[in-house]
Amino acid sequence: EGGGTVRRSLREMRPYSRSIALLFVVSLSVVPLTILTPLPIKLIVDNVAGSQPFPEYLSILAPDPSQLSKEYVTALALGILLGGTVLSYLQNLVSIWLTNRVGNRMTTDMRVRLFRQMQRLSTVYHDTKGTTDSTYRIQNDATSLRSLSTDGLIPLVTAVLTLGGMMLVMVRLDWQLALIALSVTPFMFLFTLVYKRRMRLGWRKVKSSESAAMSAAQESLSAARVVKAFGQEERENEEFRFRYTETASAALKVLVEGGVYSMLVGVVTAIGLAAVLYVGIQHVLAGTLSLGALLMVNYYLTQLYSPLKDMGKKVLDVQMALAGMERFLEILSEQPDVPEKRGARWLDRAVGKIAFHNVSFGYDRSRLILRQVSFGIAPGMCLGVVGPTGSGKTTLSSLILRFFDPTEGVITLDDVDLKDYRIADLRNQFGVVLQDTLLFSTTIAENISFAKPEATSDEIVEAAKLAGAHEFIKRLPDGYDAQVGERGMKLSGGERQRISLARAFLKDAPILILDEPTSSLDVQTEATVLDAIQRLMKGRTTLMIAHRASTLRTCNSILILEPGGMSRLTDEVESSLQSLTAVGPADWKRTLIDGGAD
Repeated sequence: EGGGTVRRSLREMRPYSRSIALLFVVSLSVVPLTILTPLPIKLIVDNVAGSQPFPEYLSILAPDPSQLSKEYVTALALGILLGGTVLSYLQNLVSIWLTNRVGNRMTTDMRVRLFRQMQRLSTVYHDTKGTTDSTYRIQNDATSLRSLSTDGLIPLVTAVLTLGGMMLVMVRLDWQLALIALSVTPFMFLFTLVYKRRMRLGWRKVKSSESAAMSAAQESLSAARVVKAFGQEERENEEFRFRYTETASAALKVLVEGGVYSMLVGVVTAIGLAAVLYVGIQHVLAGTLSLGALLMVNYYLTQLYSPLKDMGKKVLDVQMALAGMERFLEILSEQPDVPEKRGARWLDRAVGKIAFHNVSFGYDRSRLILRQVSFGIAPGMCLGVVGPTGSGKTTLSSLILRFFDPTEGVITLDDVDLKDYRIADLRNQFGVVLQDTLLFSTTIAENISFAKPEATSDEIVEAAKLAGAHEFIKRLPDGYDAQVGERGMKLSGGERQRISLARAFLKDAPILILDEPTSSLDVQTEATVLDAIQRLMKGRTTLMIAHRASTLRTCNSILILEPGGMSRLTDEVESSLQSLTAVGPADWKRTLIDGGAD
């Protein structure tokens, strides 16, 4: 599983390979700078303060041996020190710029890909997982590729090469000290192997727990009216505390494990440093190693164990990033419920002829909601759909919109299977008005123009007038620029519904799907909305799902859905509505005849 995640993560890096390679080259430039840093100390201690002969490599910088004076070497040492410092800071500046430039582009691309994939997935997926989990993945897991590449693997490889370069110089200075220094590395790699899997599993649990806690918090806040109405604030507070305590415990466990790992590495590092200093002093006293060389080795040791620690830390960071990549790739691997076939047909504007041919459907194949449903709607006609809760009314509209494909049977539009059309073109043929009108947290004008983003102000106003919304909009202080609040909660139910109708008028689609458009409205508001609906239905094929007889009387035929998935179709609208009262005392039938009064 881990290997598969790594391979897929490396494939995800391919589009950024040039930028990553450039960043890698810039990061590698730190290796010679790090190796040269202690050289001025050695030159001053051995060749200026001491009496050691000048190193042979200085002849490259001063071909004339007479120029190699102590003053010249002092100036050279100070020049290397200052030049190395300036170059190190410049390298760090360029590295930061490149890292953030590449990393930010990666994160943006990954978030866009995740968001696009989330949009393609079915409503069942979002109902099951919850929007907060999806938001968490887009916000946090999408950064994992950056964490893995520019913030993880490149510093890790740079640390390994820096370690190798310093070890080569140490071997030339004193191979025994180099061997002692290297003796601690197996222990560090052993600790890394032991802890890396535990850390990845721990971070995976933290991310899942944090996502679940955020989902619960978002759900509670979005249902604030219900929570307050039932006086359950304290219960929700306790639930919130419990979930985030669980998340904090999981995070604490991972951080403690990381701390134990760092402690073990630190202890082993200290033992190695003590051993090298002890042996190094003996070599200085024996005359086999100069004092400057020992100071240089000592500097390398402190720097040597720094990349070793960095390597260990980066390995743990990589495990955290891989845990995020697993969740990221999990979403990308999800297959949409309604894939678009190759070479799908383009559709500009449909005539509006809809037909169901022996359609059966169930979210679970063992339990069908609709069984062998067959009916047709001629262009410009209205079909009313009635039935009890759970009989499949809304499922019917979801199938027409191709949110799902039928388990059995075929649905056609203008005598062509829905599966043969491009999905975007197909859905562009429908204007939809739902029972629970969802408005976005923006202005009224932008909510109406959501159906047609390029619409002019005059077109928006005309659509509002046709929907009977213009008058109440003009009475608002900011008119069409008024903010509707989250989910449109600053407006009444009737006002939200009229804005939804204005949206449908503006789209001017050939087919309408009206799903309980007046069920939550009072009688007076319903009359206003029904008047707008009848104007909207003119010349359009309409599927009307409703419980109220007043809404259904404008239909040309009625489809009655029964419990168990069975259905029957009739063109005798008025007599069908009246006959339902004699069938039985079911609540949905009484509601239908009584006009939906509460």
